Amino acid sequence: MKSKWAPWALMAPFLLLFLFTMVLPIVIAIGQSFMTVERRGLLGEEGVTSRFAGLENYISALTNDNFISAIGRMLLFGVVQVTVMIVASTVLALLLESASAKWPGFFRAAYFMPYGIPGVIATILWSFLYVPGLSPIVDVLGWVGINVDFLGPNMVLWSIANIVTWTYTGYNMLIIIAQLKAIPGDIYEAAKIDGASAMRIVTSIQIPLIRPALLLTIIFSIIGTLQLFAEPQVLSSMSSGINSEYTPNLSAYAYAFQYNDIGMASAEAVIIALAAFILSAVALGISNRIGRKS
Repeated sequence: MKSKWAPWALMAPFLLLFLFTMVLPIVIAIGQSFMTVERRGLLGEEGVTSRFAGLENYISALTNDNFISAIGRMLLFGVVQVTVMIVASTVLALLLESASAKWPGFFRAAYFMPYGIPGVIATILWSFLYVPGLSPIVDVLGWVGINVDFLGPNMVLWSIANIVTWTYTGYNMLIIIAQLKAIPGDIYEAAKIDGASAMRIVTSIQIPLIRPALLLTIIFSIIGTLQLFAEPQVLSSMSSGINSEYTPNLSAYAYAFQYNDIGMASAEAVIIALAAFILSAVALGISNRIGRKS
């Protein structure tokens, strides 16, 4: 009996922490998404009551033009930014793991270093390169007749994408490198004996065998895209193109802490979670289908 309960006793602190910090907040958020608060009086001084709203919050969220625009904006952001980042991470990993690579340890650490900088600090650092009058990049482009407003409504999304790519490329690169190091050396030796070129080794051996790592980085990137918050929040004070509902997460935050509508905020949070789950499942399905064909 003691040996039967010993694992559960050892795991109890973690399970309790996980229950109260992860499971319980999710359950409460789902429950709140079906509730609405009615306030009587100008500021609710005459009383506040909660009632079951059914799907009203979800219908309001899905018919909210700002929220739908935010989701569409993040889908476009994800298609472009995630693709560029994964390609860059893969190329860097392959180059650093090639036989001719010099000082791979130094460059791995250098490329990973931006990930150690908090998102808020990274955004503030990059903002100095975006603000006209402070940015040497803007000044140099102006000297050659190119006027670019990195914080303008048409460019700010890609300025954010640049910050995210700079931050997470090295992190994804290390995941891919770990998968590359797991490839047995016998496979490389057999390929060399057969006369395979370096490019043939990359396309026929390395790329297919690192598919699990690529899938993992893609799923992480999809989830991270829908959770985008810190970068647009910091840049919103500098750019007129970012409003309080610029991303889905910003929209949920605005409804919770600016409009004091917890039900609507919870509904949007649930929709964001479902979108992340569906997109990740689609990415997993596509990867499995490609794996079966190959």
